[in-house]
Amino acid sequence: MVAIHRFIITFSVLLLLSYILCESPEEAKKKRALLIKKHLKRLKKVNGAIKLVGGRGEFEGNVEILHEGSWGAICDDEWDINEAKIICKQLEYPPSDVQPTANSYFGPARRRYWMDNVYCDGTEEEISLCRFDGWGQNDCTSTEAAGVICAEPEESQEQKDIDHKISMMKLPANLKIRLRGGRIATEGRVEIQNNGGKWEVICGDGWSLLEALVVCKSLSLGYASDAMQTDFFGGNLTDKSLGGIKCFGNETSLSHCLYNEHVTGKCTSQDVAALSCTQTMSDLVIDHIDLMRTAHLEDKQMFFLQCAMEENCVASTAYEIQKENDAWHLETRRLLRFTARIFNAGNADFRPAIPKHLWEWHMCHMHYHSMEVFATFDIYNNKGERVAEGHKASFCLEDNQCLPGVQPKYACANYGDQGISVNCSDIYKYTVDCQWVDISDLDPGKYSLKVAVNPEFKVPEMSFENNAAVCDFYYSETYGSVTNCTVQRP
Repeated sequence: MVAIHRFIITFSVLLLLSYILCESPEEAKKKRALLIKKHLKRLKKVNGAIKLVGGRGEFEGNVEILHEGSWGAICDDEWDINEAKIICKQLEYPPSDVQPTANSYFGPARRRYWMDNVYCDGTEEEISLCRFDGWGQNDCTSTEAAGVICAEPEESQEQKDIDHKISMMKLPANLKIRLRGGRIATEGRVEIQNNGGKWEVICGDGWSLLEALVVCKSLSLGYASDAMQTDFFGGNLTDKSLGGIKCFGNETSLSHCLYNEHVTGKCTSQDVAALSCTQTMSDLVIDHIDLMRTAHLEDKQMFFLQCAMEENCVASTAYEIQKENDAWHLETRRLLRFTARIFNAGNADFRPAIPKHLWEWHMCHMHYHSMEVFATFDIYNNKGERVAEGHKASFCLEDNQCLPGVQPKYACANYGDQGISVNCSDIYKYTVDCQWVDISDLDPGKYSLKVAVNPEFKVPEMSFENNAAVCDFYYSETYGSVTNCTVQRP
């Protein structure tokens, strides 16, 4: 890329010299200014350029972005359909039929991560204009690469539907599974037996805790404590190795899951699917009753939201007001506030995914944040479109309330250990910063509110089926009510 830049600069200089020698000074001056303008525009386009790698073609793959002359990956934290649509739009693919991918679906990240916690409102022309943590700031492993599958422009909708039905296939019934290569019986690479009786490994690309959880349950080994994309446990990939296996996590057998026929036998790395199982595991349950009881509206001046704005806890229009209006701190935002009470009903403590030395100190709140995405709060319209931005803040985890006889042991203060003990609850009261959804741009009407904990399935649990509350949200210009909440998966 540096060589390309040098060529562009050298070529521009030569052109400038030719104009100066052959034309009048005034004409040369005008053309020189035009060339410089075009050159700067070209360089601007190079920075922030994106490409997709590891897929079947240019329309799909893990996303890589160019910054300071180097390509880097994007982490899948908070990665969803909004960000995927921006990528496909930037690559000039149709905005419809876009699918985001996570967990390094197209292979482990090949380079450093340039972007993490990317959040787009859908109006951006390119991904680099979305909000994110800052160039190079991340806490992601190589198995967390974000990707997309864009619609191929030359395909008709009918053809795409047929192709999708063909590509996602159900695994054979009565599938035999085993673990091999582990140091103990509860870990190792995953192998399945094919129709000829031969044992085959599974491609690790896209392998996650959801698939690992199903395997551990089906082998009566408890719950998945880790899902790995690695060659540590051995195993050789072949042209028959299944790829793109996808489970919800509530299946009783891997045979109830799907695999992608297009990527089978075409693993983009040498990593195979592996896991470790355990009999003890946390299990978070959201208190949907407390959510309904505490939900209410509040109008708040932006002057009092400056700390929250540092954590992207308000809608995008608030940041636009901050840029364009000198008196922005006098503007008001409307917030839907509520309490989030999260109970650990498992038989092991819930602990952050990242080690303590990587926790981030937040000056405004005066404590360390141990999880970037512990909970998300989103509002959807009747078409299933997200219309109000969710909670994008980091979190500290602690025991705020425990059942009788249980002694709390986790606390955020004084760089204390963080987590949620068995039979204890972490409570974010509605009075806490960022414990809201900014609905300032929402029109009055009927909506759905979704509050989800551990929404990206990054921390293992017994089950993810009780991690979210989905509720009816009625909003008038002066009143808001949250009712009919049901507990679901994120």
